[in-house]
Amino acid sequence: MRAAEEVVAQLRGELGSMGVTLPSLSVDLVSLTSESGAYPLVDLGRCNLDTALRLAAVLHGARG
Repeated sequence: MRAAEEVVAQLRGELGSMGVTLPSLSVDLVSLTSESGAYPLVDLGRCNLDTALRLAAVLHGARG
């Protein structure tokens, strides 16, 4: 759980530095309750169209 929280914090920071905020970015707690529990998922959550467009622009710019 701790490693997953650290990854979420790092992702939040990197996205934030590019002007993208995903308000519901979090560790998916349901994935932690699975039988294996070894592979927690990151829930990128829901976002509005403006945020989705900014995220697409950041990803496009990162390509090159």
